[in-house]
Amino acid sequence: MTKRVIMDTTTRHDDLISVIIPAYNAEVWIDETLRSVRSQTHANIEIVVVDDGSRDATVEIVHRHAAADPRVRIIRQENGGVAAARNRGIAETSGPFIAPVDADDLWAPTKLEEQFRLMHERGERVGLVYCWYAMIDGKGRITHLDSRSEAEGDVLKRLCLSNIVGNGSSALMRRSAVIEAGGYDSGLRAARAQGCEDYKLYFEIAERYEYALVRDYLTGYRDLPDNMSSDLWQMLRSRDLCIKEFQQRHPELTSLFRAGRCRLMRFMVARALRTGRLHEGRAMLGQMIRYAPHRAAIEISHLSKNAARSVWKRLSPRRARRKAMGERFLIGEI
Repeated sequence: MTKRVIMDTTTRHDDLISVIIPAYNAEVWIDETLRSVRSQTHANIEIVVVDDGSRDATVEIVHRHAAADPRVRIIRQENGGVAAARNRGIAETSGPFIAPVDADDLWAPTKLEEQFRLMHERGERVGLVYCWYAMIDGKGRITHLDSRSEAEGDVLKRLCLSNIVGNGSSALMRRSAVIEAGGYDSGLRAARAQGCEDYKLYFEIAERYEYALVRDYLTGYRDLPDNMSSDLWQMLRSRDLCIKEFQQRHPELTSLFRAGRCRLMRFMVARALRTGRLHEGRAMLGQMIRYAPHRAAIEISHLSKNAARSVWKRLSPRRARRKAMGERFLIGEI
């Protein structure tokens, strides 16, 4: 797999955050995503949308935002995949901090402010600050809360087990950390294994830097039937390619990588069942049992407990009062 190495650029301001939005045929979502970014309480941001060969009205919508807000600009390129688009956006920006967001996800108004404050407090040993996220549907309504990891500091072993950041829209990263890691791996697309570009970068940053966590649900991650993470088998193949490279560098973590693969398959089984894809769920469950029978039994037990807990949460009025599911994810006004 080849990787495009991003060249460093001169920063303009100590607190400038470069927001990178890869967009491909994103006309349905890009307006709301840009509104959530433009309404950030940390206002010193540059917003770069990398249009990755869209054939719909994505470019026109972005141009309307750019006309109203000089912080917004668009870069157009032929379709090269999400990793190449993110790398292009990083190379064309100058902020010492990088915050990617997918073109269908949302940010709460204080996301960048809270992450930047924590990054500043913890100092240069921290290369990435993440936050918890809410799963949202096509109308921006919260379906459930996710990413309850509390891992901070040296998180390398924890990343062997799962992607604690959870998605490509929840991280604020130090530019120097991204540069040292080499950016996003665009070679995964050529290998027909897109999906773990963000996870791979997070792991490579964790090899060199510490992590910090804002314990609040500041990202709205859309759970859509046609997004990249919904292709369960491609996601598994993508992780396998990444882990193969990691294991060569960290053979002492092999058992954790294997446990992490089972955990990912358990997540995929749960997602398939939640979205009504029973055949895929059964097939993934069968592969998990063949891969590691003993570990599969543990994961199946977790799956059963989580299913029971999910039912309880839906029935519990106390839960509904604490965080009402079905409410729209809150974004700011512009």
